[in-house]
Amino acid sequence: MNQPILAISDVRKQYGRAPALNGVSLDVQAGELFGLLGPNGAGKTTLMSILAGLLDATSGTVTLFGQPLSQQARSLRQSIGIATQDLALYPELTARENLTFFGRLYGLAGEPLRHRVEELLAGVGLTERGDDRAGTFSGGMKRRLNLAIAVIHRPKLLLLDEPTTGVDPQSRNHIFEQVRSLNAAGMTMIYTSHYMEEVQALCPRIAIMDQGRMLACDTLPNLLRRLESVLHLQFDTPPETLRARLAELPGVTGCTIQGQRVELTTPNAAPLLPRIATVCAELAQMPTTMELQQPTLERVFLHLTGHDLRD
Repeated sequence: MNQPILAISDVRKQYGRAPALNGVSLDVQAGELFGLLGPNGAGKTTLMSILAGLLDATSGTVTLFGQPLSQQARSLRQSIGIATQDLALYPELTARENLTFFGRLYGLAGEPLRHRVEELLAGVGLTERGDDRAGTFSGGMKRRLNLAIAVIHRPKLLLLDEPTTGVDPQSRNHIFEQVRSLNAAGMTMIYTSHYMEEVQALCPRIAIMDQGRMLACDTLPNLLRRLESVLHLQFDTPPETLRARLAELPGVTGCTIQGQRVELTTPNAAPLLPRIATVCAELAQMPTTMELQQPTLERVFLHLTGHDLRD
């Protein structure tokens, strides 16, 4: 594997006696769209603040492009963009004026700045509203402008902290398209969200945090393999020999019967289904209903943390 663009090693952050981060370690490769999940209080915001260079860790190391990242590393921080959960824009300025203002803060000027502003307005679907004050925009439009502001200087690392909070479906799609487009162009991203389906749809590799610790960090398929599939079968009258016959099938790791309901667990349901059908045919008792519960990121999250993401 190539040298990671971002390396986090045993990072800890203490507020008084309470640890916000308790030994977090992970690497992010160049060009990754990396997902970060955790319930409220997991330490995500603290970690993102450290990665943005806005906060120093109590201990541990963070390196970006092989260089130590801290509040003092101003030149290094200019290669980072952040779209915060709290909107960073001026409501009394137009969308075009907001982008121009932030572009100038990063040293852009003249025709390159004008071209970049128009490019971003088009990218987030705000060209026709470019001369309207941002304060008149809907929540979704403000989020789209917030994303455009975060990338005005073409950062190499983009931190997206709940970028779709409170947006309408149209704005969410605009944001998704822009995120995918920026990532396809080579921008490295870390994406946090309370919407698990967003992270599952966008991010090939995902970390799960809780109580300041990193509980898991892997590709989505590998995370899903942590749980087995569950097959629920309903019978009018389950034969007495049914449980024994099903339990001995290759691939069955568990079999329970409660009344008319049979529950099977298996790491791979596909090859098991025809075997179950064969056993039921031999016993002359076919199930009246069959329901397959596949592993999902939400189930994995619940398994690891013990509670729902939005708790």
